Amino acid sequence: MQDAVLAMLAKEPAHGYHLHARLRRSLGPLGESMKRGQIYVTLARLEKAGLVVCEQVDGLPERPERKVYALTPAGQQRVAAWLAEVGWPKPDLAEFHLKLAAAAAARLADPVELVAAQRRELLRRLREAQQAALAEPAGSGAGLLLEGVLLRLQADLRWLDACERAWSGDHDEAEDA
Repeated sequence: MQDAVLAMLAKEPAHGYHLHARLRRSLGPLGESMKRGQIYVTLARLEKAGLVVCEQVDGLPERPERKVYALTPAGQQRVAAWLAEVGWPKPDLAEFHLKLAAAAAARLADPVELVAAQRRELLRRLREAQQAALAEPAGSGAGLLLEGVLLRLQADLRWLDACERAWSGDHDEAEDA
């Protein structure tokens, strides 16, 4: 979640409450279980790591001071590294979805290009798994495991196709994320 919070801050500095709302909106029903406290704990860790800075600003009469968080140069570098990351050994679909939403909202990267990079990585892994499966003797236990790996990779590729279709063209809701 740290990287998603950093990427959301790349668009503009924000209050923890605003970040929480944007993340929940980006995740839809999956974000309903996200507690506001998670965001504040994450922001505190990011501040301690030097990735964000916090400044007190005047607020409303019932909330005289509010904290606004902004990225540091180190935070900007981490966001860039996260967006460039194409690993997929154990995908977290919600995190990848947030990466696409944050990249589009902050205009950091083209979500379709991020999907294409992930697809290239999955296709590479699929080829490796297919070669390993062909080398495995018929009826072996490892062959069954490799079949599961192949099926999982194929399903992930189909999901990436759906992501590409969704992010191709105008995406107004991504800018609100």
